Amino acid sequence: MKILSPYFINFFKNKIINIHPSLLPKYKGLNTHYRALKAKEKFSGCTIHFVSKKLDSGKIIVKKKVKIFKRETLKNLEKRVLKEENKLYPAVLEKLIRS
Repeated sequence: MKILSPYFINFFKNKIINIHPSLLPKYKGLNTHYRALKAKEKFSGCTIHFVSKKLDSGKIIVKKKVKIFKRETLKNLEKRVLKEENKLYPAVLEKLIRS
């Protein structure tokens, strides 16, 4: 996890993607699962988006919802979202390479 310089981002505009563990635009930045649980959200998930100068604000490519269960633990939610991230990221990369 690293915030890239505006110069670097401009040089590779619309070529850098990021996977973020929330349903953007909600919960940008860190501690996304904790914040979703604290807010008693019904869903969390992950978002793949293009990197822009503004943190977690680039054009969204795709999102995947993950239901939050009534007695959800932070650790369990993290594992379940990561499992979806691991499926989604390769599929998006393949789609982008072919287009």
